[in-house]
Amino acid sequence: METNPPSRERYRAAMLLSAAGDALGYRNQLWEYCKSGPQIHAELQELGGLGRVRVALPDWPLSDDTVLHLATAESLGTGKLQGALYMELASRYVSAMSDMEGRKPGPTSILGTSQLRPGEPGGYRIPFNPSATGCGAAMRAMCIGLRFPRPSDLPQLVAVSVESGKMTHNHPTGYLGSLASALFTALSVQGVPLELWGCRLLEATPLALKYVQSTETDPGQHEQDWGYFQESWKRYLSERGLSQGLGPAAFPAAYGAAERDVEYNKWSLDGWPGRSGHDAPMIAYDALLGGGASWEELCSRSMFHGGDSDSTGVIAGCCWGARYGLSGVPQGNYTELEYRHRLESAADALHTLAWGGAE
Repeated sequence: METNPPSRERYRAAMLLSAAGDALGYRNQLWEYCKSGPQIHAELQELGGLGRVRVALPDWPLSDDTVLHLATAESLGTGKLQGALYMELASRYVSAMSDMEGRKPGPTSILGTSQLRPGEPGGYRIPFNPSATGCGAAMRAMCIGLRFPRPSDLPQLVAVSVESGKMTHNHPTGYLGSLASALFTALSVQGVPLELWGCRLLEATPLALKYVQSTETDPGQHEQDWGYFQESWKRYLSERGLSQGLGPAAFPAAYGAAERDVEYNKWSLDGWPGRSGHDAPMIAYDALLGGGASWEELCSRSMFHGGDSDSTGVIAGCCWGARYGLSGVPQGNYTELEYRHRLESAADALHTLAWGGAE
């Protein structure tokens, strides 16, 4: 059975709260580079708490995460598919790099976009990069799940998330993060129970491998480095008691800001939680499992932790918005967002393409 059409407002909420999660986790560079969740929580209380935060310029700009997420969304919004879409994505990713003043783009994204050649045959492909394990592909892929939200859309979701991810992060740990973010957003739209998401991701990764094997002239390097992402997720699901997709998730008895910093660090590849393709969606997923329908709790877990907190926040915010809408979210957290009009316009275009005229 196909998914019932979600409201246009939920699509707008997904894009807006993704950007809000980015801006909150970033806090104009102050919190993205803070290694202490308890310190961030203390500084938030000094601001009067989440409900008093007005996410607006100049204090709360968007980071590179949302600028690149918008590039993905606006490319998808053209309605192009396959090679034409991939060329559009490459072109917009290159253009987006001119809007990075004060937004701190990652070095792998900078390198990858510099290697793209929009308009040339095969110009959306770059060489395999053994160090491209970061979260730069994951943080901009959520809207792919808004464009291809149905269960029957999975082959397209896999192809587009892998191809878009490889444009900067041509390594399985990097571009499988793109698949995770896109898939989790689609599962949010579908209303699939959260406890099943990790298993669904592990079921989708073999499809991604087959896609890579069928499109790469030399897939050997991809196959060699494929296992880390899957094994990391298997360990995480085992820790949470979700290996079979049956809940509820099992969290540590003490799991406040300090304990989460320790736990998130255990999952990281390089000691910076949320910086990699496997653990940025993992932390977002953990926050969604623990936060439930509470926006404040979601923010506490996904945006206010030591590490790459804007990249985990941008993923969690999108999935939460697609699932719950704007209910219970302080208006100041999203009504004055930088690029709000573009975010809403992109959401509307994706909704129309995915669902036609359904409201």
